[in-house]
Amino acid sequence: MLSILSRWVDRYLADEEAVLVGVIIIVSLMLVLSMGVVLAPMIAAIIIAFLMQGLVQRLKSWGCPHLPAVSITFLVLTSSLGLVLFYVLPALWGQTVNLISETPRMIKEGQHILLLLPQKYPTLISESHVTELAGVLRAEFAQAGQTILSFSLAQLPILVGILIYLVLVPILVFFFLKDGVLMVQWVTSFLPKERPVMDKIGHEMNQQIANYVRGKVIEIVLVASVSIVAFSLLDLRYALLLGIAVGLSVLIPYVGAAVVTVPVALIGFFQWGWTGDFLYLMVIYTVIQALDGNILVPLLFSEAVKMHPVAIMLAVLVFGGLWGFWGVFFAIPLATLCKATLSAWPTKGEIKDDQASHDNV
Repeated sequence: MLSILSRWVDRYLADEEAVLVGVIIIVSLMLVLSMGVVLAPMIAAIIIAFLMQGLVQRLKSWGCPHLPAVSITFLVLTSSLGLVLFYVLPALWGQTVNLISETPRMIKEGQHILLLLPQKYPTLISESHVTELAGVLRAEFAQAGQTILSFSLAQLPILVGILIYLVLVPILVFFFLKDGVLMVQWVTSFLPKERPVMDKIGHEMNQQIANYVRGKVIEIVLVASVSIVAFSLLDLRYALLLGIAVGLSVLIPYVGAAVVTVPVALIGFFQWGWTGDFLYLMVIYTVIQALDGNILVPLLFSEAVKMHPVAIMLAVLVFGGLWGFWGVFFAIPLATLCKATLSAWPTKGEIKDDQASHDNV
């Protein structure tokens, strides 16, 4: 057993840079897991600056100096944040409260529909099962509604934390955009000058992860906007809430679209029943999903990382369980980073080949 472990260490940890990369990964994970709450504003600012960097580079390519480009980008960020805070969130909160207050009526109507099933299929389902299911659903929704509606001064520390985020994170984003290159140079000054493995991983991140993250944000905004407009034109209730849910569903490939179909179909059914309006809703919703999967995704992710669906599901489960929403959002980029690290990791045979080629030169 010791000899097997020794050969494994000799094969994969023979290079000093490989050991350094492993140490950096372990230390970074320990910091995030142990001090994630403390470092959350910093991490959020880095993520947002990472997303906004593309706009800064585009403005600079048009001849705009660095500082004005950063200022314009920062203005776009703060304007978008103000729009979300003073328009989208209040409207979203109002629709959420209305939906919760209307849920008991929907459950009662659904119970009447389900009670018809025991008459048609008495061997498969009984009336007591339907009544029990409706009671459980009513109790769960009532508890969730009470929790949301009781949001008051008891959550004052949460409100203070949100205010800190709203002030601190934009300031950090501005300085990351303004001095990001200098910060990266300062960090890399502590690393070895010759670092082919790290350079290969960094190149992989810039080529794939950056494009993926920015493309995913654009996809969420476009899908959510089109869904909100389409649902509003159909006069569907809770159009804003459902449209945002459809936009966020693209975060989880294969599963998100299937899950969000349920509330869209249920609310449309309880509003219109088996009518033409309900059919129009489902057709338009299907068209939105088809256009997203067959046109928008290929355009935004022409160089997307090709990963097996099982690997994508595993990444969503693992990173989502560790870091919640941001873990789900960055599941595929983090999986790509793991893949890039493993492919760039030098083994003993590769190290000898590189040394031989270097000696021949």
